Amino acid sequence: MIRRRLYVEERFSPLARWSFRLSLFSVPVVVLGALLYRFGLLDFRPAMATLAIGLAMALLAGLMGVVAFFVIWESGWRGMGRSVAAVAIALGVLTGPASVLARGVMLPQLTDIATDAEDPPRFRALAFAHPRSANPQTYPGEAAAMTQRHTYPGIKPVDLSATAEEAYNAVKALVEKRHWRILDEVQPRGPRRDGQIEAVASSPVMGVRSDVVIRIRATPKGSRVDMRSVSRYGGHDLGRNARHIEGLMADLSAERRRK
Repeated sequence: MIRRRLYVEERFSPLARWSFRLSLFSVPVVVLGALLYRFGLLDFRPAMATLAIGLAMALLAGLMGVVAFFVIWESGWRGMGRSVAAVAIALGVLTGPASVLARGVMLPQLTDIATDAEDPPRFRALAFAHPRSANPQTYPGEAAAMTQRHTYPGIKPVDLSATAEEAYNAVKALVEKRHWRILDEVQPRGPRRDGQIEAVASSPVMGVRSDVVIRIRATPKGSRVDMRSVSRYGGHDLGRNARHIEGLMADLSAERRRK
């Protein structure tokens, strides 16, 4: 008697396969968009479009992976590992941008933050190096100032007992410590001339740029430091400009207290 063996071919879930492939493909798309913008090989809008496409792919891959997981659970098909991997990769790609958006989604759409809304520090060198497609460097006015005061009440000038020259040196050291690219610097000359530093601050990952100007002015009791930070592109800074000012001003105050 001849015994016949019955081989049952286990089906591999197509959804799991494609979710895994799509999640893998989303990684270089996101990385490429970020790197091309950081190194100046792609303008802001095309870079953001590339990044958005990569994130959308990761989101779709994650949803497909979840659906594939339940389909495999019910049907017994193969591909559970790839569906889980697709979800894990999608979460890895989406977690960073999602955390940034979550921090900024409750903030108003501001792109220009200044410690002095009545007399904001003005750009000089950066006004000439300003790309035409970038956000304007003119201060947006009283409506933006009121929104800023309500959202960031702690952003104010810093008054120091140090001379304007001492304050200028301390500010410059803090700017250099942050690795902001200084484009112009004017040393103060007592009450006759304000000191000013203009620099470009870049975010750690994508290198999203903000134009920064810091003014050091002599006062009867010492000196006063004002600062302004303007997003070069985009309609929402996600709180980045406020963090630039709050961080530098806090470090400046702490450093002067130690002396």
